Amino acid sequence: MNREQISRLAHAGHPIKAPLDDDSVRRLLEHGVPRGDERVLDLGCGGAEWLLRTLTAHPRVRAEGVDISEEDLRQAREAATRLGVGARLELHHREAADFRSPQPFDLVLSVGATHAFGGLLPTLAAARRHLAPGGRVMIGEGFWEREPSREAVEMLGDFTDLANTVDRVVADGWTPVHGHVSTRRELDDYEWACWGSLASWALDHPEHPDAAQVRETAAARRTEWLRVYRDTWGFVSLVLRPSRPGVR
Repeated sequence: MNREQISRLAHAGHPIKAPLDDDSVRRLLEHGVPRGDERVLDLGCGGAEWLLRTLTAHPRVRAEGVDISEEDLRQAREAATRLGVGARLELHHREAADFRSPQPFDLVLSVGATHAFGGLLPTLAAARRHLAPGGRVMIGEGFWEREPSREAVEMLGDFTDLANTVDRVVADGWTPVHGHVSTRRELDDYEWACWGSLASWALDHPEHPDAAQVRETAAARRTEWLRVYRDTWGFVSLVLRPSRPGVR
């Protein structure tokens, strides 16, 4: 079973692929689409859960999503049809970094997907290319709540602390207009959901040829979380506006 399939199983019970609960997602979107008639783009949309929730809550919003997973996009189209928002959602199967659109967007999302662009600042640079005047960017990024172990850095990446993360964003020409730091409950709920979903799938499909692999992956990831990064890693979601309006 490949990484994409493993990820899909892991997120079956937590379709927002980030440590955010439903209330946090709703509040972030309220700040991201304050008018309710915006054009929204999600770079690295996966199953397009952010877009589906936005379209459902705001009947005048139109949205586009970009992802490399054909299966995730197929499921997103099916979900959009079930929810009655398919006519307002356009999905693109390609690398997010390669996507180009003739029209700009009022909100550009990339929550938990900065790895696709090579980090936080390259993701913001990509988002800026798509942003309409007066538009906003919503980005989600990890940070270190306290000094991490070398093993944690090797496992998750070379993040910095929260204050320096925000400083980097500001120095890059952005002004935070809203933010949310994931709570301990959100962080723990996310990890339990992911590795619990994997373990449950393996228990429910004992005869599947990949059951042992999935079970071992669930156990390994749960152990890494509990023993390597649970006490040091955090996650921040920011809604940003360009500090110099009109400069792209």
